[in-house]
Amino acid sequence: MTDREEEPRVVIRDKRRIDPTSGTVRVPAGEQPAGTRPAADPAGEQMSEHEATADGGQPTVVDGDTAGGDVVRQLAERTEDLQRVTAEYANYRRRVDRDRQLVVDQAAERFATQLFPIVDDIERARDHGDLTGAFKVVADRVLGLLDGLGVEAFGRAGDPFDPALHEAVMHDTSADVQVPTATTVLRQGFRRGDRVLRTAMVAVTDPEQVVAASADGAPDGTVPAQPGEGPASD
Repeated sequence: MTDREEEPRVVIRDKRRIDPTSGTVRVPAGEQPAGTRPAADPAGEQMSEHEATADGGQPTVVDGDTAGGDVVRQLAERTEDLQRVTAEYANYRRRVDRDRQLVVDQAAERFATQLFPIVDDIERARDHGDLTGAFKVVADRVLGLLDGLGVEAFGRAGDPFDPALHEAVMHDTSADVQVPTATTVLRQGFRRGDRVLRTAMVAVTDPEQVVAASADGAPDGTVPAQPGEGPASD
């Protein structure tokens, strides 16, 4: 028998959905009938329960309680770190705001201090009746600058003497005052809030009875007993 080419084999596939003999519906290959569940793949279930390692070694089984405890611990650590960073940032903001306000206050006080001699000249001109015309306009603007900086003048005749606010340059006595009093203001004082920028220069008047008591050595104006004399008896 001589060699000859092998003839191609013809394959006939029956793709009819209805079986011509029984009349039932055929199910195509690879499909599952409706209402049925595919068979479980043992290999697939095993891979879903235990994940194989990349190098083909034995898979690692993680305990759920241990993993949950690690997550809770890490969450607590991150929360503590966040709270610490938040507190540090809040303290930093407070320090920055305090330093910024301090710089602003110092600049305002330095500028106001440079205006004090001008204000003294304005007050002397006011006392002599020379604060008129254009000079008065300029004086009002200078005083307005002090008001804008929050600086106020203090020191008026009749104020009780306060060493923290007044600088006494003159002293006299009078029976018209009951406590040491600033009777004459030689130079105004200035303060900004609770901070005194310049004390007021004043003349202080003291009560006469205090001076008499200190001179006699006995308080309240009583006459001290003479040597050799006993206490007075009724």
